[in-house]
Amino acid sequence: MSHAEAGAAFVTLVEIMARLRGPDGCAWDRAQTLRSLSRYVLEEAAEVVDAIERDDPEGLREEVGDLLFEGVFLSQVSADQGGFDVAAALRTVSDKLVRRHPHVFPAPTPANPSRPDEDGPGTPVPLSPEQVKAQWDVIKQREKAEAGRMPRHVLDGIPLAEPALSRARALCARVATVGFDWPTAESVLEKLDEETREVRAAMASGDRNAIEDEIGDMLFVIANLARKLDVDAETALRRANLKFIRRFAAVETRLQAAGLSLTDATLAQMEQAWQATKRDEPSSR
Repeated sequence: MSHAEAGAAFVTLVEIMARLRGPDGCAWDRAQTLRSLSRYVLEEAAEVVDAIERDDPEGLREEVGDLLFEGVFLSQVSADQGGFDVAAALRTVSDKLVRRHPHVFPAPTPANPSRPDEDGPGTPVPLSPEQVKAQWDVIKQREKAEAGRMPRHVLDGIPLAEPALSRARALCARVATVGFDWPTAESVLEKLDEETREVRAAMASGDRNAIEDEIGDMLFVIANLARKLDVDAETALRRANLKFIRRFAAVETRLQAAGLSLTDATLAQMEQAWQATKRDEPSSR
């Protein structure tokens, strides 16, 4: 698809949204607010991730479209209230991408305002992914300072709606920038051993609040361990969930082949089927 085709398709979506919100549009769409749409943004984002995890290209195409639609929907609601419209939102993100990628979009030089000199100060500089991330963070902080939007505290600005494991990782990564961090992944594992002992103590006490607190601490440490090992905890847990679903479906199939239902099978029989399923799986899975 050419850029022109993509632009035309996007304009069609914007026009459809305007019609849905118009006087003769859809009652449900007209009733929505920015706040009411927030849950659908989260749902659509989750469905995009689900399609990626399932390696479903057709499903991903549909879910990406739905997520794009939510952005257009929010922009239309804002415009109806006298706020920004979709064009302003697109300009904002486009300008931000250019500003924060100076290695790709170098600033014009005085000698040539339209484009940088080939060998002048505006020449693009190849950077590693790590250098790009560091550059992005520096530019982001500078822009916030210039706009008077610097956070009062180090941990300000991390979205509350972010999934808990991802937010834990973000919190740990943020404080690591000021030196508050475990030196190695091994030291985090030692902390995890400590948290495990504290969970056992809480269980022994029977105090439900203490148990919840200690399990929360354990999960927080696990998220930090994943960060230290450069593993995304949310992705790892999603993969574990999918693996469990796949294996348990195989357990059901094995039991049915043996003339047993899940309700009839004993725990020992289910465990035997589980272990057999694990043995039969390719080692890469």
